[in-house]
Amino acid sequence: MTVDSSMWSYFADAGLVVKAVMLLLISASVVSWTFILQRAFYLRGIKKDTRRFESKFWAGGDLFELYDISMKTRPDPTGLDAIYQSGFKEFTRMRKNPCATSDSIMESTQRAMRAQQMREQDKLEMHLPLLATVGSTSPYVGLFGTVWGIMLSFKALASVQQATVSMVAPGIAEALIATAMGLFAAIPAVVAYNRYATEIGRLLNRFDAFQDELANILARQNKLTSEKEA
Repeated sequence: MTVDSSMWSYFADAGLVVKAVMLLLISASVVSWTFILQRAFYLRGIKKDTRRFESKFWAGGDLFELYDISMKTRPDPTGLDAIYQSGFKEFTRMRKNPCATSDSIMESTQRAMRAQQMREQDKLEMHLPLLATVGSTSPYVGLFGTVWGIMLSFKALASVQQATVSMVAPGIAEALIATAMGLFAAIPAVVAYNRYATEIGRLLNRFDAFQDELANILARQNKLTSEKEA
């Protein structure tokens, strides 16, 4: 007897529960690949913008001029652009307050940058929990389909007086497809999650270093301005 080993044959001959498991895993794989590609393009754009902004910032130009250019060219900024605009905007606003001290100006500026970085971090980590969920649960969902299919195969053998390998093998093969599909959905999701989490961690470290350096520059500039006014 010739056994059709095509994927469609495995799906068509599977039980209702195993079919539902297969469809669920296919859907999870499609969704995870969609977010994998979306995150890849988004992180690539963020890293490109970060390098571009750092090159301008470390060129040693005037910060007010850099702020004006950033506001005109990036009205909806992301990454370092957003952190810089938020911090520098708060810095200039607080300096106009005659009651504000140097410490209060810098504290308010740093709070504004930290708040903006948290918003940027939320954007960077978007969809990562879903990838983690797919990567951690898909093998178990596939294993459930496999156990259920094997259970039904052995249950069907109970009504047969003489069982042969040719009778058992197709049912077990159909059930094992669910585990294979679970691994197929989980492995790319786990790899992508680990890679993106590492890249995001590196970006956040660069954001932290930039905040510290910008705060130091603004503090020195504010001190020099105060001394001149005095």
